[in-house]
Amino acid sequence: MLIDERKQAAGTGISPVERLNALIATDMQAADKLILKGMGSTVKLIPALAAHLIESGGKRLRPMLTLAAAHAGGYGGDGHIKLAAAVEFIHTATLLHDDVVDESALRRGKVSANLVWGNKPSVLVGDFLFSRAFQLMVETGNLTVLDILSGASAIIAEGEVMQLNSARNLSVTEDHYMKVVAAKTAALFAAAAESGAVLAARGDGFIQGFEAYGENLGIAFQLVDDALDYSGRQALMGKSVGDDFREAKMTLPIILAHARAKDEEVRAFWKRVIETGNQTEADLNRAITLVEETCAIQETMRRARAYADEAKAALAILPDSEIKSALSDIADFCVERAY
Repeated sequence: MLIDERKQAAGTGISPVERLNALIATDMQAADKLILKGMGSTVKLIPALAAHLIESGGKRLRPMLTLAAAHAGGYGGDGHIKLAAAVEFIHTATLLHDDVVDESALRRGKVSANLVWGNKPSVLVGDFLFSRAFQLMVETGNLTVLDILSGASAIIAEGEVMQLNSARNLSVTEDHYMKVVAAKTAALFAAAAESGAVLAARGDGFIQGFEAYGENLGIAFQLVDDALDYSGRQALMGKSVGDDFREAKMTLPIILAHARAKDEEVRAFWKRVIETGNQTEADLNRAITLVEETCAIQETMRRARAYADEAKAALAILPDSEIKSALSDIADFCVERAY
């Protein structure tokens, strides 16, 4: 997960993601070793391509959620290590597939794997990582977590197909957009947190609390990501601006800006650049201006803030602790990275 590297001005002086990582450092190191081991193959292209993405600087927040939930519940086995590695493999596999579908040139500031090795190897290595994830799930011997993570994998794929089908379609509704976000992003956040909580065996309330935390955090994160694609803040974070626009993705800023268009000329602009895909270099700047003028960014961020608050509220199932504090601050930081 690409969270702003900016340090917090107060408190410990480090980001909440780094704080959480420090609190579960031993478990995270064990998961990292398992991830590296799982990438191994006698087919040299597989570890090379997988490592290109896995070692490219992602924050690994999803596996952190698995480890944090298990730790918060007092789990004493090693199943959470396997699940954390499985979650990272699922996430990496979806990124490889996404970059092929989106024809992306960059991922986390690096040349994307599909541009280096081609589409076919990227898809096949993604399939390999999915298989590794399922092997690790089975090794836990827990059918409940297998059901949770396998179900999330199917939902993620459905979300990607939903998004693909809604591209270049200005009639996409906010409701449809939110269903895409819940499936393609929030499902894995929720499953990562829920599966770790299941291992802790602290009861339904504990499990449901972590599931709700992960789901709301995932939605907030995606809303902020979609807002940042039309913001100069994106460039400061080392990411390109306007990728969603160039791919004609119907994200909330575009849905709102189009719905709030005041004249036919503006509506004609959106129809040309989104539905026909006829874009010029100057169109991105105009799109950004229109998104800003209609307050679409502010509205997207307002909703992200509401979901982040819901994530924090879900942590009421935990007693006060350093892990609870870090998880709560991560929800805030997810939104604050846009400023």
